[in-house]
Amino acid sequence: MGEFLRERPAAPAPCGPAAGRDCPLRYLTLAPFPQPCSRLGLGSVAFQPAREDEWRRLLDAFVEHGGNCLDTARSYQNGESERVIGRWLQSRGIRERMILITKGCHPRADGLPRVRPEVIDQELPASLEALGVETIDLYFLHRDDENVPVEELVDCLNEHVRAGRIRAFGGSNWRAERLEAANAYARRRGLAGFAASSPHFSLAVPREPRWPGCRHLTDEERPWYVRTGMPVFAWSAQAGGFFTGRFQPDRLDQPDMVRTYYTEENWRRYHRARELARRRGVEPHQVALAYVLHQPFPTVALIGPVTVEELRSSLPGGDLELSAEEVAWLERG
Repeated sequence: MGEFLRERPAAPAPCGPAAGRDCPLRYLTLAPFPQPCSRLGLGSVAFQPAREDEWRRLLDAFVEHGGNCLDTARSYQNGESERVIGRWLQSRGIRERMILITKGCHPRADGLPRVRPEVIDQELPASLEALGVETIDLYFLHRDDENVPVEELVDCLNEHVRAGRIRAFGGSNWRAERLEAANAYARRRGLAGFAASSPHFSLAVPREPRWPGCRHLTDEERPWYVRTGMPVFAWSAQAGGFFTGRFQPDRLDQPDMVRTYYTEENWRRYHRARELARRRGVEPHQVALAYVLHQPFPTVALIGPVTVEELRSSLPGGDLELSAEEVAWLERG
């Protein structure tokens, strides 16, 4: 675990005693990053210029509450998400306080994979330009293509690390076996390896991928994450709002949610989250978020609120303590 975690304790960068106010968010100190990373990360899949003023208010509120981890991707809104964040960063002058994540090599619309060194070489400079920064803190390959040898990808990404374009890199929707193979090669060659993984992970277990090529963190892979301490940046950490009460077994008007999450096991987990929330005086979706943050390996929960109110509703989940017994009870399904 020492390969990924730094020894010094995490402390809030943008707020805390020195700023004269408390922060509701907690932080994780990871080796590649120059400052602690908030354990809630703000996703930006919907960011676009048509609502830029609203997104800027959301970003301001996230920082106001202690958040400093921003997650975007070259494929989000055809690059507009990166540009919205870039303009906001420039206007606020707080780049050095933020942990900036973006992703590249998303498949084509027809599903054809694009995880190749030449695509990285093309897309990474475009992301840097859109974001208006010289360095990206964490660069994820948005999917995997297991026909491409990990050696080629590790070599390419290390070139960008040496050039200062990225601090670290990881795999989004990668199998643990591929991450292990990549890092074994990196160790043999004295190179930087994959520093993080970003699978789908939530209290609700998908019965099939919500989008083609996506992967969730499986029970079979958990021991590897525990053994290695590989940090997990869990996307869709709140399972698309499954635990908010907006969905019920007889409500079938959201076909993607029905297809992905409507299982007997997940409804049992939903009712357990409701029961625990009632006992703790919180909301079920806050319990579900806390579950992601109480794992035996480092986790950051990526959330996707679209309003400041939704953000504020999620924040208490980042500060909610769960016992090991409560986590195990929630998992029983």
